[in-house]
Amino acid sequence: MSRSMPHAGAVAVLGAGLLALAACSGGTVPPTGVTPTTVSSTRVSSAPPGATGPAGPGPWVPPSPTAAACAIPRSLLGRPVEVLPTNRKVVALTFDSGGSSDGVTSVLATLAREHVPATFFLTSDFVDRFPALSRDIAAHPVGNQTYDSPDLTALTDSGIRTEIRSAAARIEAVTGRDPRPLLRFPDGALTAHLVGLVNAECYVPFRWTVDSLGWQGVTGGQSVDSVVRRVLAGARPGEIVLLRLGAHPEDHSTLDADALPGIIAGLRAGGYGFVTLTAALR
Repeated sequence: MSRSMPHAGAVAVLGAGLLALAACSGGTVPPTGVTPTTVSSTRVSSAPPGATGPAGPGPWVPPSPTAAACAIPRSLLGRPVEVLPTNRKVVALTFDSGGSSDGVTSVLATLAREHVPATFFLTSDFVDRFPALSRDIAAHPVGNQTYDSPDLTALTDSGIRTEIRSAAARIEAVTGRDPRPLLRFPDGALTAHLVGLVNAECYVPFRWTVDSLGWQGVTGGQSVDSVVRRVLAGARPGEIVLLRLGAHPEDHSTLDADALPGIIAGLRAGGYGFVTLTAALR
């Protein structure tokens, strides 16, 4: 997926994001050439399924970002993070939720046995269907992957904010963890406009350095060995690895979960350690 070039609308929204974050951290001056604009909450006609709001009739207002959530380094604004900014030989393993939870128990058991940290991106649809497993996952850092994983590039700004804020509310209600400031765009689809908008919501969007391709399953020509080889071939300081928790919908393989022990062993043999994505925020 290629990144689109910034346009005038993206610059305006990014300016709003920078101002919102500066206000949270005590800054007051926007970067040169950025025109101050106002970011306001968007009212929607009704709450998304499962969302909570005030009792009685009337529009539901998604929660606004709080000042405590906005401590984001300026160096991370205006762009998605595809590799951690470090020269240390460390790797961040990340897992996206999906249509099933078939790989969750195996993944968590491997991480616990090997004493390896990881970062998980959850949709609120996933946490609503698998609340107990989601609470187990939340022993690790969790991030926001929207309410039900739509293509955000096809939504209005109001729809995007609703997806993100509704997901955050459900993830926190189920797991007790606020996903901010970690966010992943569904399927990695993004524009400069979207990046500015989620910055204004106090999120840093994370993509990846290498996709394991385990999601293609055995019917797509992948195997445990191919997943391990692909991740190890992409090893570099700050590598972000994209893995998935669910099973292939047709062959029901869980290649990423099954390959995880080999990935960890291979990276360690290469002298790599493991960090979470929160390392990028320090």
